[in-house]
Amino acid sequence: MSDEEISKLQAYLCKKVNPAITLRRRGKKDDSLEAWIGDEFFALVFKDDEDPKDVSYNLDMAILAMDLDEALNA
Repeated sequence: MSDEEISKLQAYLCKKVNPAITLRRRGKKDDSLEAWIGDEFFALVFKDDEDPKDVSYNLDMAILAMDLDEALNA
């Protein structure tokens, strides 16, 4: 992904989800990014550009059952 795409995605996610989100490149993978809040990784962002006229981005977040229990007890 280009630097411009990353900046736009980060601004969008900060506005819609959490202002502390940062996006980081994934080494040599150029079709996805890591999403972080502070020092905690929480999701991947994938680019879907199979149809160049209809580009979209997917936020993929796995939630472990033990994390749900911790959230209730916090």
